[in-house]
This record gives sequence, C-alpha cells and structure tokens, in this order.
Amino acid sequence: MNLEQKLEDLQKRNTAAEAGGGPERRARQHKEGKLSARERIQFLLDEGTFEETDRFVTHRCTDFGMEAQKLPGDGFVTGYGRIEGRLVFVFAQDFTVFGGSLSEANASKIVKIMDMAMRVGAPLIGLNDSGGARIQEGVMSLAGYADIFVRNTLASGVIPQISAIMGPCAGGAVYSPAITDYIFMVDKTSYMFVTGPDVIKTVTHEEVTKDQLGGAATHNETSGVAHFLAHDDAECLSMIRELIGFLPSNNLDDPPRRATSDPADRADAELDSAIPAASNQPYDIKDVIARVVDDGYFFEVQEMYARNIVVGFARMNGRSVGVVANQPAFLAGVLDINASDKGARFVRFCDAFNIPLITFEDVPGFLPGTQQEYGGIIRHGAKLLFAFAEATVPKLTVITRKAYGGAYCVMSSKHIRTDVNYAWPTAEIAVMGPEGAVNIVYKRELDRAAQMGKTEAERAAILERERGKKIEEFRERFANPYVAAERGYIDAVIRPRETRKKLIDALEMLDSKRDKNPPKKHGNIPL
Repeated sequence: MNLEQKLEDLQKRNTAAEAGGGPERRARQHKEGKLSARERIQFLLDEGTFEETDRFVTHRCTDFGMEAQKLPGDGFVTGYGRIEGRLVFVFAQDFTVFGGSLSEANASKIVKIMDMAMRVGAPLIGLNDSGGARIQEGVMSLAGYADIFVRNTLASGVIPQISAIMGPCAGGAVYSPAITDYIFMVDKTSYMFVTGPDVIKTVTHEEVTKDQLGGAATHNETSGVAHFLAHDDAECLSMIRELIGFLPSNNLDDPPRRATSDPADRADAELDSAIPAASNQPYDIKDVIARVVDDGYFFEVQEMYARNIVVGFARMNGRSVGVVANQPAFLAGVLDINASDKGARFVRFCDAFNIPLITFEDVPGFLPGTQQEYGGIIRHGAKLLFAFAEATVPKLTVITRKAYGGAYCVMSSKHIRTDVNYAWPTAEIAVMGPEGAVNIVYKRELDRAAQMGKTEAERAAILERERGKKIEEFRERFANPYVAAERGYIDAVIRPRETRKKLIDALEMLDSKRDKNPPKKHGNIPL
C-alpha cells in the first residue's frame, strides 16, 4: 500500500467515524429537536478549535453477535477545544450508535480525557444522551461507570465539571452528572431517573410518564437535581459557554476578569427606596442585585428551585462573584430545608474555586412546622452554616432588612468569619421580630393592662393599643442596625445607593486575602 492509498484509507476511516449511526438516525435526532453529538460539540466550542481523541476506538464485545457491529468511536466523541479562548475538555454521547450506551471501550475514552483535564487543570463538560449501560457487556460496562464516578469524585473541587442532559439518562448513568458541579437539562427532550416508569408501575403500581418522573421541569422545580433549564440544544450549549465565562479553569486559578464600562463608583438612588415602609411587605431582591452588579446582569443558578433563596454569578468591576440572597418575594425569604441545601452547595462551589461571595440578607428566620422538623431542618440548616463558616474566600454581607435569630448568624454574619458586613439603615437585627418579641417580653405587662377594661371589647382594645406601643418601642430600641454596629458586628451602616461602591472597594481591599482552615483530611459536613 503506497502513501496515497494509506491516505485514502485514513480518509475512509475518518468518514466512517464522523458518520456515526448514519444519516437516517441523525435525521431522527433532528426530527426530535436534537442536534447530533458532533453538531453539539461544534456549537459549544470556538470555531475550529476541537481536537478529537480516540475516534477509531471500537468495542471488544463478542457476545450476542456484537463482533459484527463495530463502528469507529463506539458511540462517544471525546476531545478538547476552547471556549472564549480557554481550554476545556468535552465528551458527547452519540445516541445514533447503540443508543449512546456505555461500553468498556468508550468509558476508557472518557476516563482518558478526565485524567488529562486534571493534569492540565481545565474544565470538563459532558454532553449526555445515552440509554445507559450496554447490556451486552454486562459487568464490564458497569465497571466503566465506576471508573468515571471515582474520577468525578477526585476532580470535585479541582476542576469545574459540567453535565448537560440532552436526551435520556437512566440508572447508573445519572450518578456521574449528580457528582458534577452543574447540571443543564433540555425541556421535553431530556430526562433523568434511577428507575423508569415501567419499573415503577411494576413495583409500586404508580402511573407516571418519563417527563413527569424525570423531565427537565421536574428536576429544576421539584427535586433540585438540575441547575438550569434550556428550551433546546442550542440554548443549553450557549448557557454552558456563559457559565464557563464566570469560572476559573481550576482551583489554583483566579476567576476570569472582564473589562467593563459600568463605573465602580456608580450610585443608584432607586436603592434608597427599595425597602417597603411596612416590614411585612415583600419586594424582589433580584431588583436590588441588578442595581448593584455590573451592567445589571445576574446569571442565576437553580432559578426555579427553593425560590426563597437566590444564588448565582455576577461581576463587580469586571471580576466574577457569587451572590447569595434571601428572597422576600417568596415565603418571605425564610430559610427551609431546600433553600439551605441550595445555598450550601453554591457557597461550597464558590469557595472551592476562589470566587468571592456577596450575601444580601433579609431573613425572618427558619421555617417552622412539623414537616420541616421531621425532614431535618436542623441538619439541613447546619449545612448552610457549615458552608459559610468553612469558606475562606473573600466574604461580604449586606443586611437590607430583617436579620432575625439563628438565621442572622447563618447568613454570613461577622461571627462566622465574614470579612466585611454592611447594613442599610432599614436593617432590623434582633432575636426575633418586634411582634413576636413583645408577646414574650411584655406578656405580663400587657395582660395587666388589658384587665383594666370593664368589658371584653374594652380589654381587647386596650391590649391592642398597648401592644402596638410596645411593638413600636421595641422596634425603635432593638430592630435597627445600630446595636450590632456598636458591638462591631456590623462594620458600617451605609446608604443603599452607595452599596456598589462599598462592595467593590471591599473586594479590592480583600484581593490579597489569605486564610486557611486547620489541617485535616476534610470536614464532616452534616449531610
């Protein structure tokens, strides 16, 4: 075989690898609103930067007639490329080849790029579209999953790991995405579950569709397994590119910085009137965040889940920051089980990857009730406390209104090593709200005053009047930021319009912060 023939042979092999399961199966993917594996990679990465690895790998199975069904690449496309010029590693499962199922051979392809991503310190992105383990290979396929799981675990906190669910993801296949940092799902075309509808019907007699059981809406709104919902493949891949823009490449790098035309000293007079006059009146904390961060842009994470807490990424004078905020517009911003879990996971991610944390606090406390107590609100709330206390990145807090009870301590208070704590003049820092406090502190006094009335109506009127006076007296004396400021628990009470400048100045001051936890293998967070 001469050189020309060898080059022709190479071209044929490349063409076969790129064909995947063939044009008919690709057309079926398109008809279902899905891109092919290679189209997804091309859309995700900067044009012309993808370098494929192991495109000629084939499976080694000889059972069930599999030796006659070999395609180069074996259903997975792996390699590396760039997003906005920055190196990333990527794999995409090709559903047109054996349903994208995992084999011993294609698992080794993923393992190879995972190891390389760790060696060079670059993010790993998985585009999942798979029927699960390849049944014909039995335990060898399961071993391939386990090889991937252990690398996901070792890479956690070292390089960002992102999973896009762009088709089915069932059984053991769900656990690799679950270990990664962020999960994207595509509405109507992707789903995740441990056991499918047919098994559930057999075992529990429940009737449920794939979408109801594990669709994008279910995991974004109800379970909290997923972090982002996209409406099609293109939107999903664009969102991944955007997320990468906020993250460092690894845990030794600082987050990327971008030039901005938004002045660092910009004041926003609208913030001065952001807090309603009545303390029980809701407002949208995202309006406050938008008025403080660069260009009003906030990239929210888990927007549909546990909406009483808001988490996401933004930029302050061009640098990436993680934002955690109570949301008074939903459940009054109270902390519950789901909000605590959501906040804790986000805080720990930011701390692992050197992303400063900014907390906007307006929290009336933890959600009371038997459902929360039986569900372990103590344990779950402790996760958020643990995460904030453990974090060594620059931490800044702004108390906009309520900061009551244990929730005040948990939400990145000065007492758990937060670097800079600000409060607006509207802040109310106390063990509990004036209404509840008065009922306890002044109970006997109010009862005595009420006895002065001659009729039931008079006693009720006197009680209400005296109670109102005591509430106002308590609010004036305790429900303000100045008692905490006198103790140094608040570094400064600031005009709301100055919030952006104050935070940016504090971030610049903390740019060289060095802090570390005591030497240990790892802490024992209350899972």
